[in-house]
Amino acid sequence: MSTTVLLLTMAACGLATFLIRLSFIAFGHHLPDGPRIAAVLRYVPPAILGALIAPEILSIDGGISLTPANPRLWAALVALVVARLTRSVLATIAAGMLALWAVQAWMG
Repeated sequence: MSTTVLLLTMAACGLATFLIRLSFIAFGHHLPDGPRIAAVLRYVPPAILGALIAPEILSIDGGISLTPANPRLWAALVALVVARLTRSVLATIAAGMLALWAVQAWMG
């Protein structure tokens, strides 16, 4: 891929992202604002976060790995338990990273 194509692709993606965000700022007052919409919108950040994190947890060497040999699965389970018990983002990240390092060291 040439540098020009790469730069044009990055510029197009940046412009698309900007326009999507601008549309909500410029035209957001036309959106309904009832309690049902507010309840649905509360689930958007966790859904996006899950969509970003799941591929990193499940994929190893270009394929999906749901086996016990996947250290990321063990670390994710530890992070989920810590998140549920503490409701602390910092504790969840720390526990997940420590679990990942420990499992990777143990598995060799």
